[in-house]
Amino acid sequence: MLKFFDCSLRIFAVPLSVATIWLTVTNQQDNTSYGKLEFSNLSGLKAMVCISALCAAYAIFAAVSSWFKFFVSKAWIFFASDQIVAYLLVTSVAAVLEILQLAYNGDQEVTWSEACRSYGKFCNKMKIAFVLQALTLICFIILAVISAYRFFSLFEPPSVSSSKEVEEERN
Repeated sequence: MLKFFDCSLRIFAVPLSVATIWLTVTNQQDNTSYGKLEFSNLSGLKAMVCISALCAAYAIFAAVSSWFKFFVSKAWIFFASDQIVAYLLVTSVAAVLEILQLAYNGDQEVTWSEACRSYGKFCNKMKIAFVLQALTLICFIILAVISAYRFFSLFEPPSVSSSKEVEEERN
């Protein structure tokens, strides 16, 4: 059951990542006053596209390899990889959230006005991409917990010594 849930989450993360990439890469808006705005103008969005591509590729690889005995016996590979992808997704989500916050609210201290007044369509598509990336992050947080459970269940829990044994060891 856990193996099926694990594989399902990995497969579910792929279309989320691909949709995030597609929405972000095709997101552009032209404004007669300020010019054309596209994802390549913002390094945070370029990073999100790269991380989404890495996430989708890893999710496909991990879903396929989870059915091969060789990889299943290497629980530490999934544990480390799931942790890395989850942390990369956290940075991606944080970067896009910061971009959205600045686009909607601006920064009055540096006299930077909010961009979403002029680029509303761009901001709306960016919000959808943010939600998709956040859903992918949730999938990988759950996958990181599952892979941690699998990895640490391979080891025996530490034994608890009685107080008599501890005192005898001290003497």
